[in-house]
Amino acid sequence: MGEFSIFAVFLVGLLGGVHCLGMCGSIVGVFTTQLPKHRTRWPFHLAYSSGRIASYAAAGALVGTIGKAGMLMRDAVPVQHLLFALSSLMLVVLGMYLAGLWGAVRRLENLGSGLWKRLQPYTSTLLPVNTVPRALTLGALWGWLPCGLVYSVLVTSLASGSTTQGALTMAAFGLGTLPNLLAIGLFWERCRQWVQSPRVRLVAGLVVMALGVYGLIKVGYTFYVHGWVGACHVAV
Repeated sequence: MGEFSIFAVFLVGLLGGVHCLGMCGSIVGVFTTQLPKHRTRWPFHLAYSSGRIASYAAAGALVGTIGKAGMLMRDAVPVQHLLFALSSLMLVVLGMYLAGLWGAVRRLENLGSGLWKRLQPYTSTLLPVNTVPRALTLGALWGWLPCGLVYSVLVTSLASGSTTQGALTMAAFGLGTLPNLLAIGLFWERCRQWVQSPRVRLVAGLVVMALGVYGLIKVGYTFYVHGWVGACHVAV
């Protein structure tokens, strides 16, 4: 289900535009006002988002490695299946959030407050953002801003049990958020109604939920057919 998970988290990033606008809209606004007036702004925005996505991918690689370490227990416990079930359950939760049915995702944002308090002071040293490398570094720091969506998708990276897959999962999520955070000025006016459309969000949420339910059914069927011990040696 790796491809499905990557597609699902890309949708979460893309259709989580309202959340991104609330969390990072003001940050991007302040960032924009700091840019040199006489230079093209797109390279700065792309550098900023590239740094942010790189931080997401690094976090995904880290938790994917942790999940990989957990696979060492698979002869005793069907760790892969349990993580896969947790990942599928999180997709259901994310789908409900996208569809506007449940906002529990926002409650996760307190988890990273300690780390962010240590990193936030460094962001002020990069202002004003007058060079592309500064924009890249600032984006990399802001990538660790506490965010319920990010933390939820990290669970999927953990369940991948792979450093590479974990990084790809978070990178896909970051790419999904890219249009929303680049959507400034006229471009934003053109796409805002589509991103914020209740129908679009409902359909996207149902798609993500369906992928999660599919994963839960697949894990449940494996345990039903092979039992707890037998599932240890069956790939999902």
